[in-house]
Amino acid sequence: MSELSLPVLDFSQLDGDAADVARFRDELRAATHDVGFFYLTGTGIPAGLEDRLHRVAREFFDLPEADKLAIENVNSPHFRGYTRVGGELTQGRVDWREQIDIGPERSAVDDPDAPDYARLIGPNLWPAAQPELREVTDAWVAHLSEVARRLLRAWAEALGAPATYFDDHFGEPQTLLKIVRYPGKDDPTPQQGVGAHKDSGALTLLWVEPGKGGLQVERDGEWVDAPPVPGAFVVNIGELLEYATDGYLIATNHRVVAPRYPDDRISVPFFFNPALDARFPLIDLPAELAAEARGVTKDPSNPIHGVHGENALKSRLRAHPDVAERWHADLLAAAHR
Repeated sequence: MSELSLPVLDFSQLDGDAADVARFRDELRAATHDVGFFYLTGTGIPAGLEDRLHRVAREFFDLPEADKLAIENVNSPHFRGYTRVGGELTQGRVDWREQIDIGPERSAVDDPDAPDYARLIGPNLWPAAQPELREVTDAWVAHLSEVARRLLRAWAEALGAPATYFDDHFGEPQTLLKIVRYPGKDDPTPQQGVGAHKDSGALTLLWVEPGKGGLQVERDGEWVDAPPVPGAFVVNIGELLEYATDGYLIATNHRVVAPRYPDDRISVPFFFNPALDARFPLIDLPAELAAEARGVTKDPSNPIHGVHGENALKSRLRAHPDVAERWHADLLAAAHR
């Protein structure tokens, strides 16, 4: 552990000798067994791409309100597009942020017999006034997808499984990129930028605007700050990896405290998740690891499903009730029977 609140891992160790690779796997397993979060350096993201991402994020949020609302997510049954400030909920409370959600570019599924979670498949909504946004985010997703795949192979071997374990069960990834802006608030006490939650998928890599804090991680019942580290991503696992390891790895609650006005904050979380219909069978852990598996968290208000699509749909319906009411009233009615 460093003086920071989270472990720091160096991704470039995977390009080293056998001892470097083994050390990385051990540190990866320990970080996500003990904390569920860590900083990741050495990912090889080109500095120019990082700078472009930051610039296009700022340019998007500086667009006239009419341009952003033209792609508002209430117009998308797939929960894509722009969410205005106050348009998202966590734990039933309003999040103080605006964002654009970008997923795999697909045609909508029109099969009436498709599972409910197939409603998450569909096209993105892009701002007509900013064509560069798609180019930059495509490059960002492509680079981070490769980082995520290598991480998952390292995890598999660290858990005593074949390196291809997650590849074999992942299918076509259902990625999600959020570009988020947290406006400042002038309240005297810290306010909810995004409320406490666990991620519903497999793996999250978070880029944070340099020098901007606000992310907090729950450790031993206390909220600890996770300030940005230059050149590092904040990485955490989601509920699917907790499920696949019977709780040996842990999905951890985290939240964001809104900045103080007039400051604001840009962050870009990238969620690397399996195909919506993918189900992870439990990993057959080595005996010494299985003895430390805690079982999957039991929370009646937040059931953890083995199929990614069921987890993802659960999260989207709760977070965006306006989209749910407009496009998925039948699902809401079924849930309350």
